[in-house]
Amino acid sequence: MRRILSARPSIKIQHLILLLSLYYSLVLNRALLDKLFQLAADSNLAIFPYTAPILLFCLLAFLFTVVSLPYVFKPFMIFLTLTSAVAMYGVEQYHILLGVSMMENVFETNQNELSTYISLSSVLFIMMYGILPSLFIGFVKIEYPKGIWGQFKPRLGVFLIAIIGIGCVLSTEYKNYASIGRNNHYLGGMIIPAQFFNSIKYLNKTYFTAPLPYVSLGDDAQIATSQNAKPTLVVLILGETARAKNFSYNGYERNTNPYTMVDPLITFTDVTSCGTYTARSVPCMFSDLGQNDFEKARAQSRDSLVDVIRKAGVETLWIENDGGDKGVARTSSTMNAISQVSPFCQKDYCYDESLIAPMKAFIESAPQNKFVVLHTMGSHGPTYWQRYPQSMEIFSPSCNQSDIENCTDEAIRNVYDNTIAYTDYFIAKTIETLKPFQSQYNIALSYISDHGESLGESGLYLHGTPYAIAPKEQTHVPWLLWLPEQYAHSKGIDKACVSKKASETALSHDNLFHSILGLYGIQTRAKSQQLDLFSSCKSHLLTHDA
Repeated sequence: MRRILSARPSIKIQHLILLLSLYYSLVLNRALLDKLFQLAADSNLAIFPYTAPILLFCLLAFLFTVVSLPYVFKPFMIFLTLTSAVAMYGVEQYHILLGVSMMENVFETNQNELSTYISLSSVLFIMMYGILPSLFIGFVKIEYPKGIWGQFKPRLGVFLIAIIGIGCVLSTEYKNYASIGRNNHYLGGMIIPAQFFNSIKYLNKTYFTAPLPYVSLGDDAQIATSQNAKPTLVVLILGETARAKNFSYNGYERNTNPYTMVDPLITFTDVTSCGTYTARSVPCMFSDLGQNDFEKARAQSRDSLVDVIRKAGVETLWIENDGGDKGVARTSSTMNAISQVSPFCQKDYCYDESLIAPMKAFIESAPQNKFVVLHTMGSHGPTYWQRYPQSMEIFSPSCNQSDIENCTDEAIRNVYDNTIAYTDYFIAKTIETLKPFQSQYNIALSYISDHGESLGESGLYLHGTPYAIAPKEQTHVPWLLWLPEQYAHSKGIDKACVSKKASETALSHDNLFHSILGLYGIQTRAKSQQLDLFSSCKSHLLTHDA
């Protein structure tokens, strides 16, 4: 071992900095360079794209020089290179952007979900572009000059090269960079290693920023008495990654809703999500802030929809089959499907049917006002085929692999549509489970998804694209409602009015907080009558709704 270590190749620190800068700018950032060349061609900019690798090289050389300290540089660059290879795979294969929002999504992904992205192609990719270069960095012996001037001199040379290069590029092409950047804000999310700096921003904002003063909502919450005096039970199915485009209810040419179509649900056809990933959408849709005013820190410092409902004296239960409640069920009872003994659970994941048994047990206890949230796995990719039993596969051939970019468009569409059909089956089965309890409760059910999904349109896969540039596939979501006559009559709701509004009104996640309160019949100053889609469809208003 000593002989091997003594035979290690050596490289001067300044040469390693330049070599790594070259690798990052030309290899790890090749997707960015390809995009810049494409944009330049569209804008008839002949010289501009050729300056991009030079600018990248100089910027990275400047950055790497700053951190080129003994005992620090090696571990830092190994970590950075490994994570950059992972980021490169995401950028190239799924066209993700490495902004703060994506880092939030990554950090809030649980271990089981993370494992779904592991495939032979991803492992080989990361080995080639991350592990092998990291082994080189770890094995090579770095020559650091002795003395203060000796340490300073080579770094000064790299600094000068970087600064001169940056100056030359910007002095000649600044207008083009400003124009391209202004019209294509997403480019910043393609730069590697942007994931490192945006991770620091996310961690600082999440863990090292003082929490805001807590805002209490719904302290005045009260439930209007139902006409038949029965307790109220509302079940909210929180969908995952379902896009409205692939629902038959919304005009999709395939029958992806064969199970609920037997007794059609009310469907809200024009609904926009609050975000494009769960970590943002879920806390936003359960908040009163609305998309324009939503900030995660503010939402965490005020009561959620579940909290307000509980303040009205309602027994609440959140049953989980996805990545957690994202902090919106902090005062509610919670249960995780994977922790239950269920025939619908595998080793690492459960089908959404596993949520029904604990829901039924909760309902069977003493009848009183209750609210249940079923957080489903829904259509979460890329392992779509694990979201439904194979016996329920309707469309084939299906893409039964996690590296979906290597499947045909038809196979991806088939496997995704199978998840939508299974979701429809789950909704129908949940409704059938609820129907026998109508003698004890007034029961209604609502289904809404947190965000949509890209299936290869414009080269995009999965979700999480920054909202400002996200395609409609990621922001147009389904919202369905099962509203039995008994429930509508007991709450004074005009079903025909609701159905008309569902087909004619543009809605968003901003409406959910207020509409669920309105559907339940909860009166509180925290509810906006304007955002409550049921407020104008009440045949009578029992009390003043502020």
